[in-house]
Amino acid sequence: MRIDKMLANLGYGSRKDVKKLLKDGVVEVNDQKVKDPKQHVDPDKDTVTINGEVVEYKEFIYLMLNKPQGVISATEDTEHETVLDLLEMEDLVFSPFPVGRLDKDTEGLLLLTNDGQLAHRLLSPKKHVPKTYFAVINSEVTEEDVAAFKKGVILDDGYHTKPGYLKILKSGMTSDIELTITEGKFHQVKRMFEAVGKRVMYLQRLSMGPLKLDESLELGEYRELTDEEITELMEYEVK
Repeated sequence: MRIDKMLANLGYGSRKDVKKLLKDGVVEVNDQKVKDPKQHVDPDKDTVTINGEVVEYKEFIYLMLNKPQGVISATEDTEHETVLDLLEMEDLVFSPFPVGRLDKDTEGLLLLTNDGQLAHRLLSPKKHVPKTYFAVINSEVTEEDVAAFKKGVILDDGYHTKPGYLKILKSGMTSDIELTITEGKFHQVKRMFEAVGKRVMYLQRLSMGPLKLDESLELGEYRELTDEEITELMEYEVK
């Protein structure tokens, strides 16, 4: 990889900015000053420093975001704030994108990455990756609803969903529930409850496959995945 491309990709400025750094003699590769922007480096083997500080190179980025309401799961939008608007420039330079989507009024776990292969694997309908949600429902959720979801319900367009695993946390005038589904139809959780005559008042995604929302993240906050979380995602196979 060319040294100017590597440094630009890591957020050290435009190619023009990087060329100035090189010209100023502050960039070294294996303790040797480098001024030629075309010089090739191997990020896995060569040690690159700027003003004596080691440059950490990474090809992929994996971010866990606690998405707030009012923000859309898209890379760009002319009218609404997107999840990318919540990221720092040092992370934006990797061109991450949301893996799947959460509705504008849904909160919770959203994975952002530039690893297309991982995203495809997690989103592939053939993989049946489970996603768990917490929801507040506008009326009493019953064991009959649990049984109906387990069989799959008929949505408003006639689609028969795969089984959903519904857990009642609190039932009454309003109900708190957890629901695990293995597909991602448009507004699916809301439409599943509409199919049994109920309405979702609040919705939050708790997990996707092995990845669980970090409860220490405030709404709108994000962090990089740990090495352990990345490994679990890479090795994850639905049982």
